[in-house]
This record gives sequence, structure tokens and C-alpha cells, in this order.
Amino acid sequence: MVEVLEMLVEAGKANAGPPLGPALGPLGINIGEIIGFINEKTKHFEGMKVPIKLTIDPKTKEYEIEVGTPPTTGLIFKELGIEKGSGTPSTSTAGNLTIEQVMKIADMKKDSMLGKTMKDRMMEVMGSCVSSGIHIEGKPPKEAQAELRAGRYDGVIPPE
Repeated sequence: MVEVLEMLVEAGKANAGPPLGPALGPLGINIGEIIGFINEKTKHFEGMKVPIKLTIDPKTKEYEIEVGTPPTTGLIFKELGIEKGSGTPSTSTAGNLTIEQVMKIADMKKDSMLGKTMKDRMMEVMGSCVSSGIHIEGKPPKEAQAELRAGRYDGVIPPE
């Protein structure tokens, strides 16, 4: 019977303690190897909790590890160095992203976003800024999205 474990781990700092060690120990697999893989795949999300999914066959000791990405808003807050967004996003601003930062976040989330192109993924990141009071290039997110649609940033978006 295959075991599936889903948990949140501290990016780049997974260890044999809880939650991993107690869950993996009874299955008799190489915990150090799994922890090393998780830490390598999550190190660029340092300081954040990252979702992981382990699929383990206890009989053969074979396993598969899927590493997710933190929520888009978590990446936005980390990029800006803030704890949380604005409590009143329509009247106060919690931060300001550059278009390069929007591209960086869109690239980090590309495997879990619906957008097929960088421009589409950037639209999704900008959409996440609306409810948090985060501006892009000094403009409200919806205005920045309109500019993105109109081609204002086409010169800085790398070709796919």
C-alpha cells in the first residue's frame, strides 16, 4: 500500500525532526536523502513554509517527492520585505513592486499558475496585488494590468 504524506516544511531547513522524521521513520526509508532533496529544491524560498507531497512505497522503499511553491501573496510579501498587506487596499498602499519583481514571482510560480505565457502569469501576480494594497511601478494593480495588456512592458518581458 502506497503512503502519501503532505506537509509544510521550512524552506531549505527541513530536518529529521517533526514533521518529517516521525512520519518517515516507521517507513524505513533513507530520511537523510529525502531531507537533502527537499532542502535543495526549496532553498530559494528561504524563510517561508513550502508544501511538499511524498509518495512512498514501503515495500520497495521507492519514493517520489513533489515540492510546491508558497502562495503568490507570500512571495510578494517576501520580495517587498513586509509581513502583511494593507488592511484597506483601496485607500492605503502596503508596498510597491517593480515590473522585474513581478516577472521574478511569475517565473517562480510558473509550474503552478494557469497562464501559459510570462505576460499571462504576470497578470495573475498583479491580480494577487489587488487585495493586498500592493502597487506596481507606483500604480494600482488594475492600472498596471491595463498597461501590461496594452504592451507597455513588452520590451522587458523575455521571449518564451
